[in-house]
Amino acid sequence: MEPGRPDVRPAAAVTRRPATPAGARRGLLLQLGLLALIASGLWLLAATAAGHMRERGIHSGFDFLLQSAGFWISEGVPAFDPAESYLKAFGVGLANTLRVALPATLAALAIGFLVGLGRIAHNPLLRACCTAYVETLRNIPLLLQLLAWYFVLTAVLPPAAQAIELLPHVYLGKSGLALPWPGADGIELPERGGFSISGGAQLSPEYLALFIGLATYTASYIAESVRAGVQAVSAGQAQAAVALGLRRGQILRHITLPQALPAIVPPLANHALNVIKNSSLAVAIGYPDLVSIANTTLNQTGRAVECIAIVVAVYVLICALGIGLAHLLEHRWRRWTYA
Repeated sequence: MEPGRPDVRPAAAVTRRPATPAGARRGLLLQLGLLALIASGLWLLAATAAGHMRERGIHSGFDFLLQSAGFWISEGVPAFDPAESYLKAFGVGLANTLRVALPATLAALAIGFLVGLGRIAHNPLLRACCTAYVETLRNIPLLLQLLAWYFVLTAVLPPAAQAIELLPHVYLGKSGLALPWPGADGIELPERGGFSISGGAQLSPEYLALFIGLATYTASYIAESVRAGVQAVSAGQAQAAVALGLRRGQILRHITLPQALPAIVPPLANHALNVIKNSSLAVAIGYPDLVSIANTTLNQTGRAVECIAIVVAVYVLICALGIGLAHLLEHRWRRWTYA
């Protein structure tokens, strides 16, 4: 234990019986058998679907991915030209999904932690405001929230010529949010013109509506996880710390949070993955994410099964990577906490 760091180890360690070689082999065989069963089921499903499609004269396959897409993507990094392939279009859609989901996850974590701690604050006004935030946003469907934010950004805000200057060279209007951004010759500063804002980075209203909606909605669930995790720590430890002369901030930082975080991290991982999955609602407000690109491709090529399979595979892979990262972080945090 490090000097000056409180001992937050459990009173009694849980003893576990080591697995025998026979038990380990049996568990491995069961897992391999389950994996083989799932693979067989997927193969049978794919073969059956392919057979029915051949009977109806429906062409199948992923060869269309190398064909020219023939449609524009309104925003994205990298930029997309209609002459480029469907494969790159899917790549731009995935980049757009991650471009909004990752910042929204970080914002949701920050807001959720603050609101969760505010839910158990001693100040009754702060506690009531945080409770109202959680109960309101959790009980309004996310789709309605996205539509509401999009309406505010496109109907309530002023046009580009009268855009609100939030900070020097930071403008917010119907056309979105304009920010200074590094360019080839230094920092590009947005300039407000008669009909538009030029220069810098431009975040569209669709992006902003999706970002704000995902962040605020997910933060309401994170806040409840934080509140429950903190309140799960024995109140006697905080009372003992008060008796020793520790301030409330020190108690929270050195005693409560280190013990609460192992219980908070697993649901936080689920909430982070939900941000990525809920970003698929972007199609309702016109943001060109992965699902929106797949929908356009499906309508042009008629390859419904293939487009849906690509989207499912991408989301499964992202979720698998996220779960693995969450387990790694949880394991390392437990080792650090109880070292």
